[in-house]
Amino acid sequence: MVTMSGLVIAMLLALLDNMIVAPALPTIVGDLGGLEHLAWVTTGYILATTIATPIWGKLGDLYGRRIVFVASIALFLVGSALCGMAQNMFELVGFRAVQGLGAGGLVVGVLSIIGEMIPPRDRSKYQGVMMAVMPVALIGGPLIGGFITDHLSWRWAFYVNLPLGAIALVVCWITLAKLPRGTGRARIDWAGTGLLTVWITSLVLITTWGGTQYDWASPQILGLALLTILGLAAFIMVERRQPEPIMPLRVFKSRNFVLAGGVAFVSGFTLFGAVGYLPQFQQFVQGASATNSGLLLMPMMISVMAVSLISGTIISRTGRYRIFPILGSVVVTVGMFLFTTVGVGTSQAVTAIYMVVLGAGMGAIMQTSTLIAQNSLELRDMGAGTGASTFLRNMGSSLGVSILGALYASRLTDSLAHSAAGTGTGGQVTASSMTPQALRALPEAAQHVFQQAVTSGITGLFMLGSVVAALGIVVALFIRHVPLRGGKAAPEQRAATEVAMAEAAV
Repeated sequence: MVTMSGLVIAMLLALLDNMIVAPALPTIVGDLGGLEHLAWVTTGYILATTIATPIWGKLGDLYGRRIVFVASIALFLVGSALCGMAQNMFELVGFRAVQGLGAGGLVVGVLSIIGEMIPPRDRSKYQGVMMAVMPVALIGGPLIGGFITDHLSWRWAFYVNLPLGAIALVVCWITLAKLPRGTGRARIDWAGTGLLTVWITSLVLITTWGGTQYDWASPQILGLALLTILGLAAFIMVERRQPEPIMPLRVFKSRNFVLAGGVAFVSGFTLFGAVGYLPQFQQFVQGASATNSGLLLMPMMISVMAVSLISGTIISRTGRYRIFPILGSVVVTVGMFLFTTVGVGTSQAVTAIYMVVLGAGMGAIMQTSTLIAQNSLELRDMGAGTGASTFLRNMGSSLGVSILGALYASRLTDSLAHSAAGTGTGGQVTASSMTPQALRALPEAAQHVFQQAVTSGITGLFMLGSVVAALGIVVALFIRHVPLRGGKAAPEQRAATEVAMAEAAV
Protein backbone atom coordinates (compact mmCIF):
# COMPACT_ATOMS: atom_id res chain seq x y z
CA MET A 1 0.00 0.00 0.00
CA VAL A 2 2.92 2.36 0.76
CA THR A 3 4.35 1.55 -2.67
CA MET A 4 1.02 2.40 -4.30
CA SER A 5 0.92 5.75 -2.49
CA GLY A 6 4.21 6.77 -4.10
CA LEU A 7 2.98 5.70 -7.53
CA VAL A 8 -0.33 7.52 -7.06
CA ILE A 9 1.49 10.76 -6.18
CA ALA A 10 3.72 10.40 -9.24
CA MET A 11 0.71 9.81 -11.48
CA LEU A 12 -1.02 12.81 -9.92
CA LEU A 13 2.01 14.98 -10.68
CA ALA A 14 1.97 14.00 -14.35
CA LEU A 15 -1.75 14.61 -14.81
CA LEU A 16 -2.14 17.65 -12.55
CA ASP A 17 0.52 19.88 -14.08
CA ASN A 18 -1.22 21.07 -17.25
CA MET A 19 -4.52 21.48 -15.42
CA ILE A 20 -2.95 23.79 -12.81
CA VAL A 21 -0.99 25.80 -15.37
CA ALA A 22 -3.94 26.44 -17.75
CA PRO A 23 -5.76 29.05 -15.59
CA ALA A 24 -2.45 30.87 -15.04
CA LEU A 25 -1.59 31.29 -18.74
CA PRO A 26 -3.29 34.69 -19.27
CA THR A 27 -1.43 36.07 -16.23
CA ILE A 28 1.83 34.54 -17.43
CA VAL A 29 1.49 36.27 -20.79
CA GLY A 30 0.77 39.58 -19.09
CA ASP A 31 3.88 39.19 -16.93
CA LEU A 32 6.38 37.74 -19.41
CA GLY A 33 4.93 38.99 -22.72
CA GLY A 34 5.20 36.96 -25.94
CA LEU A 35 1.58 36.20 -26.73
CA GLU A 36 2.64 34.65 -30.06
CA HIS A 37 4.50 31.92 -28.16
CA LEU A 38 1.67 31.09 -25.76
CA ALA A 39 0.60 27.91 -27.59
CA TRP A 40 4.11 26.52 -27.25
CA VAL A 41 3.87 26.57 -23.47
CA THR A 42 1.49 23.62 -23.88
CA THR A 43 2.71 22.22 -27.22
CA GLY A 44 6.35 22.07 -26.07
CA TYR A 45 5.34 20.13 -22.96
CA ILE A 46 3.14 17.64 -24.84
CA LEU A 47 5.72 17.17 -27.59
CA ALA A 48 8.54 16.48 -25.12
CA THR A 49 6.32 14.09 -23.16
CA THR A 50 5.32 12.18 -26.30
CA ILE A 51 8.93 11.81 -27.45
CA ALA A 52 10.25 10.82 -24.02
CA THR A 53 7.59 8.22 -23.18
CA PRO A 54 8.95 5.26 -25.19
CA ILE A 55 12.53 6.23 -24.28
CA TRP A 56 11.84 6.06 -20.54
CA GLY A 57 10.02 2.76 -21.06
CA LYS A 58 13.02 1.22 -22.79
CA LEU A 59 15.47 2.60 -20.24
CA GLY A 60 13.40 0.90 -17.54
CA ASP A 61 13.79 -2.43 -19.35
CA LEU A 62 17.57 -1.96 -19.58
CA TYR A 63 18.52 -0.44 -16.24
CA GLY A 64 15.62 -1.35 -13.93
CA ARG A 65 12.38 0.43 -13.08
CA ARG A 66 13.46 1.96 -9.78
CA ILE A 67 16.43 4.08 -10.84
CA VAL A 68 14.82 5.15 -14.11
CA PHE A 69 11.50 6.06 -12.50
CA VAL A 70 13.16 8.09 -9.73
CA ALA A 71 15.32 9.83 -12.35
CA SER A 72 12.21 10.87 -14.30
CA ILE A 73 10.66 12.31 -11.11
CA ALA A 74 13.87 14.24 -10.41
CA LEU A 75 13.99 15.66 -13.97
CA PHE A 76 10.33 16.69 -13.72
CA LEU A 77 11.04 18.54 -10.46
CA VAL A 78 14.07 20.30 -11.96
CA GLY A 79 11.92 21.43 -14.89
CA SER A 80 9.19 22.63 -12.53
CA ALA A 81 11.66 24.71 -10.51
CA LEU A 82 13.15 26.22 -13.66
CA CYS A 83 9.68 27.09 -15.03
CA GLY A 84 8.91 28.97 -11.82
CA MET A 85 12.11 31.00 -12.27
CA ALA A 86 11.60 31.81 -15.98
CA GLN A 87 12.11 35.46 -16.90
CA ASN A 88 10.70 35.43 -20.44
CA MET A 89 8.55 33.26 -22.71
CA PHE A 90 11.52 31.68 -24.48
CA GLU A 91 12.89 30.44 -21.17
CA LEU A 92 9.46 29.21 -20.07
CA VAL A 93 8.89 27.24 -23.29
CA GLY A 94 12.36 25.65 -23.00
CA PHE A 95 11.91 24.78 -19.33
CA ARG A 96 8.44 23.37 -20.06
CA ALA A 97 10.12 21.02 -22.53
CA VAL A 98 12.51 19.90 -19.78
CA GLN A 99 9.54 19.35 -17.50
CA GLY A 100 7.80 17.37 -20.27
CA LEU A 101 10.83 15.13 -20.72
CA GLY A 102 10.54 14.15 -17.06
CA ALA A 103 6.76 13.81 -17.23
CA GLY A 104 7.14 11.30 -20.06
CA GLY A 105 8.65 8.85 -17.59
CA LEU A 106 6.02 9.26 -14.88
CA VAL A 107 2.97 7.63 -16.48
CA VAL A 108 4.87 4.90 -18.33
CA GLY A 109 6.93 4.26 -15.18
CA VAL A 110 3.85 3.82 -13.00
CA LEU A 111 2.13 1.48 -15.48
CA SER A 112 5.32 -0.53 -16.10
CA ILE A 113 5.99 -0.98 -12.37
CA ILE A 114 2.42 -2.18 -11.83
CA GLY A 115 2.85 -4.47 -14.85
CA GLU A 116 6.00 -6.00 -13.33
CA MET A 117 4.76 -6.32 -9.74
CA ILE A 118 1.16 -7.48 -10.23
CA PRO A 119 -0.26 -10.35 -12.38
CA PRO A 120 -2.66 -9.32 -15.17
CA ARG A 121 -5.62 -11.01 -13.44
CA ASP A 122 -5.26 -8.62 -10.48
CA ARG A 123 -3.72 -5.72 -12.37
CA SER A 124 -6.93 -4.13 -13.65
CA LYS A 125 -8.14 -2.98 -10.22
CA TYR A 126 -4.80 -1.32 -9.50
CA GLN A 127 -4.75 0.38 -12.90
CA GLY A 128 -8.34 1.42 -12.27
CA VAL A 129 -7.15 3.21 -9.12
CA MET A 130 -4.45 4.94 -11.18
CA MET A 131 -6.90 6.00 -13.87
CA ALA A 132 -9.21 7.31 -11.15
CA VAL A 133 -6.46 9.83 -10.36
CA MET A 134 -7.22 11.53 -13.69
CA PRO A 135 -10.62 12.97 -12.65
CA VAL A 136 -9.02 14.30 -9.47
CA ALA A 137 -6.41 16.09 -11.57
CA LEU A 138 -8.90 17.37 -14.14
CA ILE A 139 -11.28 18.69 -11.47
CA GLY A 140 -8.78 19.86 -8.86
CA GLY A 141 -6.21 21.25 -11.28
CA PRO A 142 -8.20 24.25 -12.58
CA LEU A 143 -9.46 25.04 -9.07
CA ILE A 144 -5.95 24.95 -7.57
CA GLY A 145 -4.50 26.87 -10.51
CA GLY A 146 -7.17 29.55 -10.29
CA PHE A 147 -6.68 29.94 -6.54
CA ILE A 148 -2.89 30.15 -6.86
CA THR A 149 -3.11 32.71 -9.67
CA ASP A 150 -5.61 34.88 -7.78
CA HIS A 151 -4.03 34.76 -4.32
CA LEU A 152 -0.30 33.98 -4.79
CA SER A 153 1.77 34.17 -7.99
CA TRP A 154 1.62 32.24 -11.24
CA ARG A 155 5.11 30.91 -10.41
CA TRP A 156 3.58 28.80 -7.64
CA ALA A 157 1.65 26.93 -10.32
CA PHE A 158 5.03 25.27 -10.97
CA TYR A 159 6.51 25.38 -7.46
CA VAL A 160 3.50 23.45 -6.11
CA ASN A 161 4.94 20.34 -7.79
CA LEU A 162 8.09 20.40 -5.63
CA PRO A 163 6.77 19.17 -2.23
CA LEU A 164 4.56 16.49 -3.81
CA GLY A 165 7.39 15.36 -6.07
CA ALA A 166 9.85 15.19 -3.19
CA ILE A 167 7.49 12.90 -1.26
CA ALA A 168 7.00 10.67 -4.31
CA LEU A 169 10.74 10.52 -4.93
CA VAL A 170 11.60 9.44 -1.38
CA VAL A 171 8.72 6.94 -1.08
CA CYS A 172 9.45 5.31 -4.44
CA TRP A 173 13.20 5.11 -3.79
CA ILE A 174 12.57 3.24 -0.53
CA THR A 175 9.63 1.02 -1.54
CA LEU A 176 10.83 -0.03 -5.00
CA ALA A 177 14.20 -1.35 -3.79
CA LYS A 178 13.20 -4.98 -4.45
CA LEU A 179 12.49 -4.47 -8.15
CA PRO A 180 15.02 -6.05 -10.55
CA ARG A 181 17.84 -3.68 -11.44
CA GLY A 182 18.34 -4.69 -15.08
CA THR A 183 21.62 -5.61 -16.74
CA GLY A 184 22.52 -2.20 -18.12
CA ARG A 185 24.83 -3.86 -20.64
CA ALA A 186 22.74 -3.18 -23.73
CA ARG A 187 23.38 -0.07 -25.80
CA ILE A 188 20.80 2.69 -26.06
CA ASP A 189 19.30 3.13 -29.51
CA TRP A 190 20.34 6.73 -30.12
CA ALA A 191 19.65 6.57 -33.86
CA GLY A 192 16.09 5.39 -33.26
CA THR A 193 15.65 8.03 -30.57
CA GLY A 194 16.77 10.78 -32.94
CA LEU A 195 14.54 9.63 -35.80
CA LEU A 196 11.58 9.23 -33.45
CA THR A 197 12.08 12.83 -32.34
CA VAL A 198 12.28 14.07 -35.95
CA TRP A 199 9.08 12.51 -37.31
CA ILE A 200 6.98 13.14 -34.20
CA THR A 201 8.06 16.78 -34.04
CA SER A 202 7.30 17.26 -37.73
CA LEU A 203 3.85 15.67 -37.37
CA VAL A 204 2.91 17.81 -34.37
CA LEU A 205 4.13 20.96 -36.16
CA ILE A 206 1.93 20.09 -39.16
CA THR A 207 -1.19 19.82 -37.01
CA THR A 208 -0.22 22.92 -35.00
CA TRP A 209 0.67 25.22 -37.91
CA GLY A 210 -1.46 23.80 -40.74
CA GLY A 211 -4.38 26.03 -41.66
CA THR A 212 -3.45 28.64 -39.04
CA GLN A 213 0.08 29.98 -39.31
CA TYR A 214 0.64 28.46 -42.77
CA ASP A 215 -1.69 27.24 -45.53
CA TRP A 216 -2.00 23.47 -45.86
CA ALA A 217 -0.48 23.66 -49.36
CA SER A 218 2.39 25.95 -48.31
CA PRO A 219 6.03 24.85 -48.80
CA GLN A 220 6.49 24.78 -45.02
CA ILE A 221 3.65 22.29 -44.37
CA LEU A 222 4.46 20.16 -47.42
CA GLY A 223 8.11 20.07 -46.37
CA LEU A 224 7.15 18.97 -42.86
CA ALA A 225 4.88 16.28 -44.34
CA LEU A 226 7.76 14.95 -46.43
CA LEU A 227 10.07 15.03 -43.41
CA THR A 228 7.47 13.12 -41.37
CA ILE A 229 7.15 10.37 -43.99
CA LEU A 230 10.90 10.03 -44.53
CA GLY A 231 11.59 10.15 -40.78
CA LEU A 232 9.01 7.45 -40.05
CA ALA A 233 10.33 5.21 -42.85
CA ALA A 234 13.90 5.60 -41.62
CA PHE A 235 12.80 4.97 -38.04
CA ILE A 236 11.14 1.67 -38.99
CA MET A 237 14.24 0.58 -40.93
CA VAL A 238 16.56 1.38 -38.03
CA GLU A 239 14.35 -0.28 -35.41
CA ARG A 240 14.23 -3.52 -37.43
CA ARG A 241 18.02 -3.79 -37.33
CA GLN A 242 18.71 -2.67 -33.77
CA PRO A 243 19.44 -5.43 -31.21
CA GLU A 244 17.83 -3.26 -28.47
CA PRO A 245 15.44 -0.86 -30.27
CA ILE A 246 13.89 2.04 -28.40
CA MET A 247 10.48 0.84 -29.62
CA PRO A 248 10.70 -2.90 -30.41
CA LEU A 249 8.56 -3.49 -33.49
CA ARG A 250 7.96 -7.10 -32.41
CA VAL A 251 5.32 -5.87 -29.95
CA PHE A 252 3.23 -4.75 -32.95
CA LYS A 253 3.10 -8.35 -34.19
CA SER A 254 0.46 -9.00 -31.54
CA ARG A 255 -2.98 -8.30 -32.98
CA ASN A 256 -4.43 -7.39 -29.60
CA PHE A 257 -1.57 -5.01 -28.83
CA VAL A 258 -2.11 -3.11 -32.09
CA LEU A 259 -5.88 -2.96 -31.58
CA ALA A 260 -5.52 -1.85 -27.95
CA GLY A 261 -3.12 0.84 -29.16
CA GLY A 262 -5.72 1.97 -31.68
CA VAL A 263 -8.36 2.23 -28.97
CA ALA A 264 -5.89 4.17 -26.79
CA PHE A 265 -5.20 6.57 -29.68
CA VAL A 266 -8.92 7.20 -30.20
CA SER A 267 -9.55 7.72 -26.48
CA GLY A 268 -6.72 10.25 -26.30
CA PHE A 269 -7.98 12.07 -29.41
CA THR A 270 -11.55 12.36 -28.17
CA LEU A 271 -10.99 13.02 -24.45
CA PHE A 272 -8.13 15.51 -24.54
CA GLY A 273 -9.12 16.97 -27.90
CA ALA A 274 -12.84 17.62 -27.70
CA VAL A 275 -13.25 17.89 -23.93
CA GLY A 276 -10.44 20.43 -23.79
CA TYR A 277 -12.73 22.93 -25.52
CA LEU A 278 -15.84 22.40 -23.39
CA PRO A 279 -14.86 25.26 -21.03
CA GLN A 280 -15.13 27.62 -24.02
CA PHE A 281 -18.81 26.76 -24.34
CA GLN A 282 -19.35 26.86 -20.59
CA GLN A 283 -17.73 30.28 -20.16
CA PHE A 284 -18.81 32.12 -23.31
CA VAL A 285 -22.26 30.62 -23.85
CA GLN A 286 -23.42 29.41 -20.43
CA GLY A 287 -21.78 32.27 -18.51
CA ALA A 288 -19.63 30.23 -16.10
CA SER A 289 -16.46 31.69 -14.57
CA ALA A 290 -13.05 30.16 -15.27
CA THR A 291 -12.93 28.45 -11.87
CA ASN A 292 -16.55 27.30 -12.02
CA SER A 293 -16.03 25.78 -15.46
CA GLY A 294 -13.73 23.28 -13.72
CA LEU A 295 -16.54 22.42 -11.33
CA LEU A 296 -18.94 21.99 -14.25
CA LEU A 297 -16.70 19.20 -15.58
CA MET A 298 -17.23 17.26 -12.36
CA PRO A 299 -20.15 15.09 -13.61
CA MET A 300 -17.97 13.72 -16.39
CA MET A 301 -14.96 13.14 -14.16
CA ILE A 302 -16.99 11.39 -11.47
CA SER A 303 -18.45 9.18 -14.21
CA VAL A 304 -14.96 8.36 -15.51
CA MET A 305 -13.75 7.51 -12.03
CA ALA A 306 -16.77 5.36 -11.10
CA VAL A 307 -16.84 3.31 -14.30
CA SER A 308 -13.05 2.89 -14.29
CA LEU A 309 -13.13 1.44 -10.77
CA ILE A 310 -16.19 -0.74 -11.46
CA SER A 311 -14.80 -2.16 -14.70
CA GLY A 312 -11.45 -2.84 -13.03
CA THR A 313 -13.16 -4.75 -10.23
CA ILE A 314 -15.29 -6.79 -12.64
CA ILE A 315 -12.28 -7.71 -14.78
CA SER A 316 -10.29 -8.70 -11.69
CA ARG A 317 -13.10 -11.03 -10.51
CA THR A 318 -14.15 -12.55 -13.83
CA GLY A 319 -11.11 -12.21 -16.07
CA ARG A 320 -13.40 -11.00 -18.89
CA TYR A 321 -12.51 -7.69 -20.49
CA ARG A 322 -13.36 -7.70 -24.22
CA ILE A 323 -16.82 -6.18 -23.75
CA PHE A 324 -15.52 -3.03 -22.06
CA PRO A 325 -13.64 -1.37 -24.95
CA ILE A 326 -16.57 -2.20 -27.27
CA LEU A 327 -19.28 -0.80 -25.00
CA GLY A 328 -17.02 2.08 -23.99
CA SER A 329 -16.43 3.09 -27.61
CA VAL A 330 -20.17 2.96 -28.33
CA VAL A 331 -20.99 5.12 -25.30
CA VAL A 332 -18.22 7.61 -26.14
CA THR A 333 -19.57 7.94 -29.69
CA VAL A 334 -23.08 8.58 -28.33
CA GLY A 335 -21.76 11.11 -25.83
CA MET A 336 -19.75 12.97 -28.47
CA PHE A 337 -22.75 13.06 -30.80
CA LEU A 338 -25.00 14.42 -28.05
CA PHE A 339 -22.75 17.47 -27.84
CA THR A 340 -23.36 18.19 -31.53
CA THR A 341 -26.96 19.08 -30.56
CA VAL A 342 -26.12 21.86 -28.08
CA GLY A 343 -27.26 25.42 -28.75
CA VAL A 344 -27.13 28.86 -27.18
CA GLY A 345 -30.08 27.97 -24.95
CA THR A 346 -28.77 24.59 -23.74
CA SER A 347 -28.81 24.46 -19.95
CA GLN A 348 -25.99 23.34 -17.67
CA ALA A 349 -28.14 20.43 -16.49
CA VAL A 350 -28.42 19.07 -20.03
CA THR A 351 -24.67 19.35 -20.70
CA ALA A 352 -24.03 17.67 -17.34
CA ILE A 353 -26.08 14.65 -18.50
CA TYR A 354 -24.11 14.55 -21.76
CA MET A 355 -20.85 14.67 -19.79
CA VAL A 356 -21.93 11.74 -17.61
CA VAL A 357 -22.53 9.68 -20.76
CA LEU A 358 -19.17 10.65 -22.26
CA GLY A 359 -17.34 10.00 -19.00
CA ALA A 360 -18.89 6.54 -18.61
CA GLY A 361 -17.54 5.54 -22.01
CA MET A 362 -14.09 6.89 -21.24
CA GLY A 363 -13.98 5.06 -17.91
CA ALA A 364 -14.65 1.75 -19.65
CA ILE A 365 -11.93 2.31 -22.24
CA MET A 366 -8.90 3.92 -20.68
CA GLN A 367 -7.44 1.42 -18.23
CA THR A 368 -8.81 -1.56 -20.19
CA SER A 369 -6.79 -0.65 -23.29
CA THR A 370 -3.59 -0.58 -21.22
CA LEU A 371 -4.46 -3.93 -19.61
CA ILE A 372 -5.04 -5.57 -23.00
CA ALA A 373 -1.79 -4.16 -24.37
CA GLN A 374 0.24 -5.37 -21.37
CA ASN A 375 -1.37 -8.81 -21.46
CA SER A 376 0.01 -9.14 -25.00
CA LEU A 377 3.62 -8.43 -23.94
CA GLU A 378 6.48 -10.56 -22.73
CA LEU A 379 8.02 -9.38 -19.45
CA ARG A 380 11.21 -8.23 -21.20
CA ASP A 381 9.14 -5.81 -23.33
CA MET A 382 6.89 -4.57 -20.50
CA GLY A 383 8.48 -1.13 -20.29
CA ALA A 384 8.96 -0.53 -24.01
CA GLY A 385 5.55 -2.00 -24.85
CA THR A 386 3.75 0.05 -22.20
CA GLY A 387 5.70 3.06 -23.49
CA ALA A 388 4.49 2.35 -27.03
CA SER A 389 0.87 2.07 -25.84
CA THR A 390 1.13 5.30 -23.83
CA PHE A 391 2.87 6.90 -26.79
CA LEU A 392 -0.13 6.13 -29.00
CA ARG A 393 -2.52 7.67 -26.46
CA ASN A 394 -0.30 10.77 -26.22
CA MET A 395 -0.17 11.04 -30.00
CA GLY A 396 -3.96 10.89 -30.08
CA SER A 397 -4.09 13.64 -27.47
CA SER A 398 -1.62 15.85 -29.36
CA LEU A 399 -3.38 15.43 -32.69
CA GLY A 400 -6.80 15.81 -31.11
CA VAL A 401 -5.90 19.09 -29.45
CA SER A 402 -4.38 20.53 -32.64
CA ILE A 403 -6.84 19.20 -35.26
CA LEU A 404 -10.03 19.83 -33.30
CA GLY A 405 -8.66 23.17 -32.13
CA ALA A 406 -7.99 24.24 -35.71
CA LEU A 407 -11.52 23.17 -36.69
CA TYR A 408 -13.02 25.09 -33.76
CA ALA A 409 -11.09 28.27 -34.60
CA SER A 410 -11.99 28.02 -38.29
CA ARG A 411 -15.74 27.58 -37.69
CA LEU A 412 -15.74 30.30 -35.03
CA THR A 413 -14.02 32.78 -37.36
CA ASP A 414 -16.20 31.89 -40.35
CA SER A 415 -19.37 32.23 -38.30
CA LEU A 416 -18.32 35.65 -37.01
CA ALA A 417 -17.43 36.84 -40.51
CA HIS A 418 -20.79 35.65 -41.86
CA SER A 419 -22.70 37.31 -39.01
CA ALA A 420 -20.73 40.53 -39.37
CA ALA A 421 -21.59 40.72 -43.07
CA GLY A 422 -25.28 40.31 -42.30
CA THR A 423 -25.66 42.36 -39.10
CA GLY A 424 -22.80 44.82 -39.11
CA THR A 425 -21.46 43.73 -35.71
CA GLY A 426 -17.98 42.89 -36.99
CA GLY A 427 -16.38 45.89 -35.31
CA GLN A 428 -17.65 44.87 -31.89
CA VAL A 429 -16.94 41.12 -31.98
CA THR A 430 -13.45 39.77 -32.65
CA ALA A 431 -12.37 36.26 -31.69
CA SER A 432 -8.71 37.06 -31.02
CA SER A 433 -9.33 39.59 -28.25
CA MET A 434 -12.52 38.23 -26.69
CA THR A 435 -12.67 37.19 -23.04
CA PRO A 436 -15.74 36.19 -20.98
CA GLN A 437 -15.54 39.51 -19.13
CA ALA A 438 -15.29 41.51 -22.37
CA LEU A 439 -18.21 39.57 -23.85
CA ARG A 440 -20.51 40.49 -20.96
CA ALA A 441 -19.73 44.18 -21.55
CA LEU A 442 -21.02 44.06 -25.16
CA PRO A 443 -24.60 44.80 -26.27
CA GLU A 444 -26.94 41.81 -26.15
CA ALA A 445 -27.06 41.48 -29.94
CA ALA A 446 -23.27 41.32 -30.18
CA GLN A 447 -23.14 38.78 -27.33
CA HIS A 448 -25.60 36.56 -29.19
CA VAL A 449 -23.50 36.73 -32.37
CA PHE A 450 -20.37 35.56 -30.56
CA GLN A 451 -22.22 32.87 -28.62
CA GLN A 452 -23.64 31.52 -31.88
CA ALA A 453 -20.12 31.42 -33.32
CA VAL A 454 -18.74 29.55 -30.30
CA THR A 455 -21.62 27.07 -30.52
CA SER A 456 -20.89 26.53 -34.20
CA GLY A 457 -17.25 25.77 -33.41
CA ILE A 458 -18.13 23.41 -30.55
CA THR A 459 -20.72 21.41 -32.51
CA GLY A 460 -18.32 21.10 -35.44
CA LEU A 461 -15.44 19.71 -33.41
CA PHE A 462 -17.70 17.27 -31.56
CA MET A 463 -19.08 16.04 -34.89
CA LEU A 464 -15.55 15.22 -36.06
CA GLY A 465 -14.81 13.73 -32.65
CA SER A 466 -17.86 11.47 -32.86
CA VAL A 467 -16.68 10.19 -36.27
CA VAL A 468 -13.25 9.35 -34.80
CA ALA A 469 -14.92 7.71 -31.79
CA ALA A 470 -17.03 5.58 -34.16
CA LEU A 471 -13.82 4.31 -35.74
CA GLY A 472 -12.86 3.18 -32.24
CA ILE A 473 -15.92 0.88 -32.20
CA VAL A 474 -14.70 -0.84 -35.36
CA VAL A 475 -11.22 -1.28 -33.89
CA ALA A 476 -12.55 -2.64 -30.58
CA LEU A 477 -14.75 -5.25 -32.29
CA PHE A 478 -11.64 -7.02 -33.62
CA ILE A 479 -10.06 -7.46 -30.17
CA ARG A 480 -9.85 -11.13 -29.19
CA HIS A 481 -10.28 -12.36 -25.65
CA VAL A 482 -6.95 -13.69 -24.43
CA PRO A 483 -7.23 -15.03 -20.83
CA LEU A 484 -5.34 -12.90 -18.34
CA ARG A 485 -2.18 -14.39 -16.94
CA GLY A 486 -1.49 -14.96 -13.25
CA GLY A 487 -3.67 -14.26 -10.23
CA LYS A 488 -6.39 -16.80 -9.54
CA ALA A 489 -6.19 -18.48 -12.91
CA ALA A 490 -5.86 -22.24 -12.77
CA PRO A 491 -2.80 -23.99 -14.29
CA GLU A 492 -4.84 -25.21 -17.26
CA GLN A 493 -6.15 -21.69 -17.80
CA ARG A 494 -2.58 -20.35 -17.83
CA ALA A 495 -1.66 -23.00 -20.39
CA ALA A 496 -4.60 -21.98 -22.52
CA THR A 497 -3.45 -18.39 -22.18
CA GLU A 498 -0.15 -19.16 -23.89
CA VAL A 499 -1.95 -20.81 -26.81
CA ALA A 500 -4.44 -17.98 -27.12
CA MET A 501 -1.64 -15.42 -27.04
CA ALA A 502 0.11 -17.23 -29.86
CA GLU A 503 -3.11 -17.22 -31.88
CA ALA A 504 -3.73 -13.54 -31.15
CA ALA A 505 -0.23 -12.68 -32.38
CA VAL A 506 -1.02 -14.02 -35.85
